[in-house]
Amino acid sequence: MIEVAGLELTYPRADAPTVRGIDFEVAQGEIFGFLGPSGAGKSTTQKVLIGLLAGYRGRARVMGREVRDWGPGYYEHIGVSFELPNHFARLTARENLQHFASLYAGDVLDPLEVLGWVGLAEHADKRVSDFSKGMKVRLGVARAVQHRPSLLFLDEPTSGLDPVNARIVKDLALRLRDEGATIFLTTHDMTVADQLCDRVAFITDGSLDVVDAPASLKRAHGRRVVRLTVADDGGPKELEFPLDGLADDAGFLETLRTDRVEAIHSQETTLENVFIEVTGQELQG
Repeated sequence: MIEVAGLELTYPRADAPTVRGIDFEVAQGEIFGFLGPSGAGKSTTQKVLIGLLAGYRGRARVMGREVRDWGPGYYEHIGVSFELPNHFARLTARENLQHFASLYAGDVLDPLEVLGWVGLAEHADKRVSDFSKGMKVRLGVARAVQHRPSLLFLDEPTSGLDPVNARIVKDLALRLRDEGATIFLTTHDMTVADQLCDRVAFITDGSLDVVDAPASLKRAHGRRVVRLTVADDGGPKELEFPLDGLADDAGFLETLRTDRVEAIHSQETTLENVFIEVTGQELQG
């Protein structure tokens, strides 16, 4: 669905490129996470891919065609939800969707149906000026999917959302993926990426450090041990045993037989820890 090779972009009057010759591919029907701190080049890459920045070098192909060669018909196929939503504040949610629906040549979904997807159906006729930031974010997602795009760009899709509404957006992304859509997700939130993405790319200072599945990265960088928390007269006690050969570990088996085990966990790492280990950088919003 997306082919990027040697992509480089330098902004006017900038001393150095913001994106430095990156390469990656996104398969049809996957959620691909583009992860990194602010200023890493995430948004610049996304703007190239959605056709907002044309002065790039290298290759950026979407659906088999160079982005710069697409005409206005490109936007019949893609949807974009920006981190900072921009709506017509004096219009209602329904009127906002109806206005943008009129820009598409193809069929669009009923506004009430799409608003229901993001938990806003009961607010369909409320002016957007009365919406909270989280409601505006969800309306932005609804606007991006109302024409059922085959490729969806989500930029920090859970920013400003409480856990319940963040779950609504994440569930929608997974459902659209399962129905065949491809999703390009830009975020600095590693928890969201871990929950949603089939593969992720780490970008820092305009360069890609790694591209792989979250589970594979965590296995590669985690500790292969099992930690047991057992009851003890002086309080809970933690014991560790190697994961390899665990079934034949006499100490582990003796602990299971003689101690009261309160918790048992493999010591998998987090995607954020992997990012820090691979890139040497802390994640910041």
